[in-house]
Amino acid sequence: MRLPMGSGFVFRHYHLDAAARRKRFEQVKRVARRRGHTVALADTPAKARRWGADAVYGAPAAVAGGHGLLRIATVHSLRELGEAHRAEADLAMISPVYPTRSHPGAGVLGVVRARLLAQHALVPAVMLGGMDAYRALQVEPHGWAAIDGLA
Repeated sequence: MRLPMGSGFVFRHYHLDAAARRKRFEQVKRVARRRGHTVALADTPAKARRWGADAVYGAPAAVAGGHGLLRIATVHSLRELGEAHRAEADLAMISPVYPTRSHPGAGVLGVVRARLLAQHALVPAVMLGGMDAYRALQVEPHGWAAIDGLA
């Protein structure tokens, strides 16, 4: 499936060694730039800047130093949402909304708690975790993100 123009993606690929991860990031970044996508690196703000990412992705404390980058904070609770606000995150990635294959057996927020978090967010809330286009309609987020839901 192709992402709509203006979409973004988070590059994680923690399973690769450092050299292979950087090489893969550069390949994906080139394609993304041609298609007008925002590129987020799951790492430190310093590395995201060095690698030429548009955004940094991670726990609220990890994105706090990302001034000059779009800061995407992972949020799993009201406490973490507060941390994201204090870190001046630009976007809250609320997860996991539904069960997901990438984190088998992990607890989920469910629709009600995910909506509650989104309602308290002072920044756009993007839902992640078991998402697809149908489920996105149920939680009415600013946006939604997926791994398998795009396959």
